Amino acid sequence: MWRTLDCSALRALRLRSFLFASSSSSSSSSAAASCSLINTCSCSPSSITVTTLTTIITHSFLPIPPTTNRASFSHSRHFLPAPVRCVSSLPTLDWNDAVSCSEVDAEGTDDGTVDHDTKPSIPVRAFFFSTSVDLKSLVEQNKQNFVPPSSRMTNYVVLKFGDICDSKGPGVFLSGSSGCYLVVFQYGSIVLFNVPEHEVDGYLKVVKKHASGLLPEMRKDEYEVREKPALSTWMQGGLDYIMLQYLNIDGIRTIGSVLGQSIALDYYGRQVDGMVAEFTDINREMEATGKFKMQRKKLFQLVGKANSNLADVILKLGLFERSDIAWKDAKYAQIWEYLRDEFELTQRFASLDFKLKFVEHNIRFLQEILQNRKSDFLEWLIIALIGAEILLSLYDIVQRSTMKF
Repeated sequence: MWRTLDCSALRALRLRSFLFASSSSSSSSSAAASCSLINTCSCSPSSITVTTLTTIITHSFLPIPPTTNRASFSHSRHFLPAPVRCVSSLPTLDWNDAVSCSEVDAEGTDDGTVDHDTKPSIPVRAFFFSTSVDLKSLVEQNKQNFVPPSSRMTNYVVLKFGDICDSKGPGVFLSGSSGCYLVVFQYGSIVLFNVPEHEVDGYLKVVKKHASGLLPEMRKDEYEVREKPALSTWMQGGLDYIMLQYLNIDGIRTIGSVLGQSIALDYYGRQVDGMVAEFTDINREMEATGKFKMQRKKLFQLVGKANSNLADVILKLGLFERSDIAWKDAKYAQIWEYLRDEFELTQRFASLDFKLKFVEHNIRFLQEILQNRKSDFLEWLIIALIGAEILLSLYDIVQRSTMKF
């Protein structure tokens, strides 16, 4: 039920009380008492009965008769007959916030300027929808959007769409603009910078025309980049975002390379998980029945799948190859290393490698079973041939003996 008190009215009241105190020594105690009452009201409104602002101002400016005792005047001030309310206006202060007038003044500036240091965040979306993309044909059909490479890396291209202001500084003014960047990788990943959700499908169709080995299910991941020129350090990490002093084309390449590897590694990890599950079912069936029913062709297919996945992760993704931009500039090396730790690329590859070793161990075991099965068949075939040879020899001997008699 407490209301707010106008901060400007408080300042005016204190100024008037101060002027009145300087003009009359006898009324100084009255002005001090009024200021004390106001301060008490602003700090702990529940401890006293608050009077109206008009009543406070009136008593503050009432002259004290010469014959009036100071103690009696002070007594009359503290025992007013009727409690009244504080006046509310805009801008206002909430008693529950316990904010002083000086704190309110600190929230804004006299000239009405607003802090524009923090720019709108840049959404980053990574997709993996195919196992290969023809970068040469993609560049041929999008020459006007092609951004020339700044390093020797040839497994990706960068395309620029929309209106992007050229910055006089190191950034590209991507925050809040209608332009966007596409980083397309040869192994099938695509990373979109500053592309709205409703425009994603259109840009994906541009790349899908040149893709092969389309996947039945597309993998997707999202991230965020924030620009803050006044940041004390070059970069600062957060939950699902990275904050930079500025974002330029080298930063886009560095961030895109890590996100492209991450989403592709997620796909290959799921592929290996499928193989592990399949071998687990085989082992459980062997445990229950004591028999192995897999065909040799199926086993060879699993061998080829495991080997191709491992080769794609190491060779196509270039998971252990450091970015050329990160080699040249320590700032981008910091981004590269931070994002690799953030997305746990090393740990995820270690997990993938462990699962592949499990698959490899099962493949060797099953190959030995098939090999032993084949050896047993050949041994029995040899025994059958030897038996047939013995029977033919006995028949020949019996035939000759009957001819002599």
